[in-house]
Amino acid sequence: MSDAKENAISPSLVQATVEAAEQRGEAIADVPLTAIAAAAGISRSTLLRRIGGSRRRLDEAVRAAGIDLGGRQPVRARAVVAGAQKISEAGIAALTLESVADAAGCSVHSLYVTFGGRDGLLAAIFERYSPLHDLEDLTADAPGDLRATVRAIYRALVANIEREPRVTPALLADLFSRPDGPASQIFQRFFPRLLASVGAWLSGHVCANRLRPLPLPLLLQQLLGPLAVHMLVRPAWGRALGGQLPDVDTACEIFTDTFLRAVAVPNPESEA
Repeated sequence: MSDAKENAISPSLVQATVEAAEQRGEAIADVPLTAIAAAAGISRSTLLRRIGGSRRRLDEAVRAAGIDLGGRQPVRARAVVAGAQKISEAGIAALTLESVADAAGCSVHSLYVTFGGRDGLLAAIFERYSPLHDLEDLTADAPGDLRATVRAIYRALVANIEREPRVTPALLADLFSRPDGPASQIFQRFFPRLLASVGAWLSGHVCANRLRPLPLPLLLQQLLGPLAVHMLVRPAWGRALGGQLPDVDTACEIFTDTFLRAVAVPNPESEA
């Protein structure tokens, strides 16, 4: 019995392990012993001595405390999801590090370590819920069917906005109200990628004489702007118009037709 007590991993070491994982934004299984020792306020050699020279015994103690070594998402992922939900529930003004830490099950200190502050958290949320990654994938190896790709882009925009409906309006509000805020910084960082992906795809169709040779920023705006605005005002219009508002799939088809009528080069032999 005394041997068992002597060889037991103390609850303070288990707690230090959890805290080290939260501070680093990593799964417990990925946290090195050096970081755990620092969280416990001891040297690595002392830690090794207390756990019997084996990381396995420490992992077993963590599991015995009911904590999953790798199943819990890192702080960054949990905080981004919690922050987006907070914005959708109560608006961007309600987003505080304290409220996100409480919802994400982490400390405010770990949020500072991970994001550097509230603006860094906002930037991570806006990046996570941006449609850019989907648009890059859709236009990287798009088929020659112009109509099909435009329709797919619109459906991706709809899916992106509907994930957390108030995140995109919050991003735009921040963009318009704070020229140097996180939304503006993200826009400045991502717009070159938008030009290089969707812009290059549009330029290819211009070169193939399928689209009119409009200035590329205006062509991008013509493609993305109308549906994005529709999705942003749709909740208010839905309450005011009731059944008069077409469903989202129908709206995507209408906006696809409208875009192609506006910018496609007339060609009876082309489906576009």
